Amino acid sequence: MSRFMVTGCAGFIGSNLVDRLLSDGHEVVGVDNFSTGRREFLSAALSNPAFSLIEGDLMDTVTLDMALADRSVALVFHLSANADISHGTKNPRRDLEQNTIVTYNVLDGMRSHGVRRIVFSSTGSIYGEPEVFPTPEYAPFPIQTSYYGASKLAGEGLICAFCEGFGFQSWIYRFVSVLGERYTHGHIFDFYRKLLADPDRIEVLGDGDQTKSYMYIGDCIDGMLLGIEKASAPVNIFNLGTDATIKVRNSLGLIVDTLGLSPEVVYTGGKRGWVGDSPLIHLDCSRIGALGWQPRMSIDEGVVCTLDWLRANPWVFEGS
Repeated sequence: MSRFMVTGCAGFIGSNLVDRLLSDGHEVVGVDNFSTGRREFLSAALSNPAFSLIEGDLMDTVTLDMALADRSVALVFHLSANADISHGTKNPRRDLEQNTIVTYNVLDGMRSHGVRRIVFSSTGSIYGEPEVFPTPEYAPFPIQTSYYGASKLAGEGLICAFCEGFGFQSWIYRFVSVLGERYTHGHIFDFYRKLLADPDRIEVLGDGDQTKSYMYIGDCIDGMLLGIEKASAPVNIFNLGTDATIKVRNSLGLIVDTLGLSPEVVYTGGKRGWVGDSPLIHLDCSRIGALGWQPRMSIDEGVVCTLDWLRANPWVFEGS
């Protein structure tokens, strides 16, 4: 049994990870300020004596001191982030603060308290608009196209520097978009919310030909835990995604078919839905695959599973 710290513990990925770690018999210290996380996602964890919650903002180092004070944390899963890519240009400082500065704060807090192992949720968006597909971890250094990707890449750089300078060990995971239970932002959430408001018409940003890869939350967590178990370099960087991709228009088709609807679809036009939206995200995941990881759920299954969860939990749309 180990004691882990999970930042962003009330978020989509964080809360699912907390439940997995607890079910595996570990102790978990969770940190969240509930700016986007949902307390309901921690209902099972909060009833488990192996879980403790620190409610606070990681911009405040006092929060980190409280979480790391007893020096028994074996590893930090740093999942806390601003993931609102589409609105990055409206408030670019938010990405700087919540993705880059907070990552520095976590690293420096770990250094002060003698914790040297970190897992970081990065993103396939750090590749910008690459020329190589599927895109491997060693692709030519990319030109950044979003504040989110740039802030995450800066976080990766800080982690690598702490590994070199202070003897840290890290596992950096560059995710595609993740689907599944507790999903609260992304295209399925947006499309379903629009269809609830007007089942006869839906507007889609871009031309609908944007092509993306998606991954089920359970597969994502399996990949993260396997990497920790099997990879032992000072810095371990892995893409996490699927070999398949799907066009936005086809994902919408799957959603409306599942709902039994036939709305008029209006495309706003252009290759991108917003500034920084990459028209194609398809990652080469052979490096993590060589360790024995393979996703179990297809993209189509993940879309339907996510939609089913949203339909069964309408409360997630309150205030959104």
